[in-house]
Amino acid sequence: MKTIVRNIFTGIMLLGTVIMVNGQFLTASDTSESSVKKYKGIINNNKDLVEFIEQLLLQKGLPKHLRNLALIESHFDKNITSGAGAVGIWQFMTSHANQYGLTEQGRTDIYKSTKTAAISLSNLYKKYNNWITVVAAYNCGEGNIAKAMQAAGSSQYHEFYKYLPGETINHVKKYLNACYATGELQSVLSNYNSSRLNKVFFEGGNRKVSNETLSETDINAGFSLKVVAAELKIDVDQILAWNPGIEDELQKKGESTFYLPTDLMPDFLLRKNKILMRSIKEGASVQQ
Repeated sequence: MKTIVRNIFTGIMLLGTVIMVNGQFLTASDTSESSVKKYKGIINNNKDLVEFIEQLLLQKGLPKHLRNLALIESHFDKNITSGAGAVGIWQFMTSHANQYGLTEQGRTDIYKSTKTAAISLSNLYKKYNNWITVVAAYNCGEGNIAKAMQAAGSSQYHEFYKYLPGETINHVKKYLNACYATGELQSVLSNYNSSRLNKVFFEGGNRKVSNETLSETDINAGFSLKVVAAELKIDVDQILAWNPGIEDELQKKGESTFYLPTDLMPDFLLRKNKILMRSIKEGASVQQ
């Protein structure tokens, strides 16, 4: 059976001067035509530096769009220092720099700081497996990401982002806007969507990974997860592990995307009508 992965960022469109991406969380106030022009102008004014960064990223096996992180961090100004004390084009804090053996002076060295940033970003990608979460973690630290994931009960950025600092949420928006300006937004979003095949969930405070290849369909609030579990001879807890937050989504929206391992999905689809009728019947009997 063909695995279907819904692109949760569908509906990317330019509405006036704002990019709307499947709701509000990717909407940013600086996605105007003027800001797109601004990003392109900064890149054009730093062509040699941008080319150097891109080549070093490619040598490390990283995508060129990560050059946009330096773009939004510093506008490629190696001498800039933030109010929090972050320095250089990659805006390294002292603690972050020390973690990779980068000296205070090294933070303003374009080669050393870019090499260090590449190593840091590569390590973050190995942990999170998508560039959107990597950008968030680069801004607020892995500890804040872990807390947000724990609070949301999900490793999916579109579910845990609301628990991150406002500065970090805005930082991710700026990054996506920059990628829109450089024509690389779709690549970033496709990377995010493909990472969702391996879902990470939280149970009893413990981080667990479900490595099953998941297929999807849609269900409405008429379906009882207990009936689904009974018909497929699996535990309800397992269904919830594949579908973090589905109960709340069904209650609030009346419908939800429903994930099952590829080998189970055909059985569900064959019994879908039966499961729905049984769910409605059992739900009615409980209410009487």
